[in-house]
Amino acid sequence: MDALSANEAKTHFGNMLLRVQSAPIQINKNGKPVAVVISAEEYESIQALKLKMLQARAAQAKADITAGNLKDGESFFDELEAGHHD
Repeated sequence: MDALSANEAKTHFGNMLLRVQSAPIQINKNGKPVAVVISAEEYESIQALKLKMLQARAAQAKADITAGNLKDGESFFDELEAGHHD
């Protein structure tokens, strides 16, 4: 992934908007990553993927309830926040 300083991103904003249509660009401030600029199309793809993952998780939870595979609510949310499940 290409990277720009915050000052470069500001100075070359129009060019950066063109470049992010083909690949994300990391923005660094004081040498540290602070943001990633992506195209609107890439953002929509990420949002759609997040929705599909949430729907899959909900479907699995429904199947688990139907099958009687129940667990404590706190551990369920702990696993959800950690990004994994059984």
